[in-house]
Amino acid sequence: MSSLRPFCLTAWLAAPAAAVLLLLAPAPQSHAQTQAAQATPAPAQSADPAPASPSQTNVAATSPEQRGITARAIDKVKQVAKSAGDVFNRVPCLPPKGGSKAMGSLPHVAGKLVAGQPVLIVAFGSSSTAGFGASSPEFNYPNRLAAQLRRHYPTADITVVNAGVGGEDAPEMMKRLQTQVIDVHPDLVIWQVGTNAVLRNLDPGDTAKMVEDGISRIQAAGGADIVLVDPQYSPAVNQRGESAGKMVKLLGKVAELRHVGIFPRFEVMRDWHENQSIPVESFVIADGLHMNDWGYACFAQLLGDDIIRSVGQIKLGVNVPGDVRTYRPM
Repeated sequence: MSSLRPFCLTAWLAAPAAAVLLLLAPAPQSHAQTQAAQATPAPAQSADPAPASPSQTNVAATSPEQRGITARAIDKVKQVAKSAGDVFNRVPCLPPKGGSKAMGSLPHVAGKLVAGQPVLIVAFGSSSTAGFGASSPEFNYPNRLAAQLRRHYPTADITVVNAGVGGEDAPEMMKRLQTQVIDVHPDLVIWQVGTNAVLRNLDPGDTAKMVEDGISRIQAAGGADIVLVDPQYSPAVNQRGESAGKMVKLLGKVAELRHVGIFPRFEVMRDWHENQSIPVESFVIADGLHMNDWGYACFAQLLGDDIIRSVGQIKLGVNVPGDVRTYRPM
């Protein structure tokens, strides 16, 4: 079983390499170029404050070994930044032309941000959460999402934990729900589920019932905000179109009944292909199932946009259902 991989944004902000990236990055010229700078480097070892400018850094006072470590970190950051920019420079990441259904409110996350308290997000799921198909960990969706939220909330202490395990679906995820989700006391759980159930010909109704039970347990344990992510639109999934359609519909129904958010990944990815005329191979790798760097990056971007929009609604006192935790069985 894969271990949890936390992504601490405050540690990243403290790294000297991050400061160099900020100095080297050109000023954004358009919305598409702003979206491009999204890669999230792994946290650096140093916890010392980042220098404000090169003139404030006494390079001569550092040891050769320290200079070597810093230089390598700078090169890594520059390389990741260039790759990130290339992703959306080739193909812009645009929301569905017709718009997607509103995610709803995220009162727990909003409350923490308003109060200036740390926010913990758990990305729970299978291989597309773990990042299979991405060229490096920087390009999996939890890291891309973390980078986006850091940019939008620069003073917030936000941690994203990647709890994705390849090959799993609801039956296996339920076995680790307590230890890897509930016991870490998250503020937001992003639960990606259903794809492997479709590929295994499992009953979509059984999956929906397990997911509903898992949501009930998460809500009873502390009321974390929850966002479901349904299966991806890809050739392997589309070969079982009837089952995929049922899964998407039932997960949407669970989200509605339990008053949690849902990110309609299947519809978003189908829009890429059918309405935006993006070839499938531009967002899915050769196995016909998993997303590539662009697919993960655009998925994370649009998911992050929805999260930010939902948090913003809470701050403005809009769209805050009073019965957000009311239980209505399927």
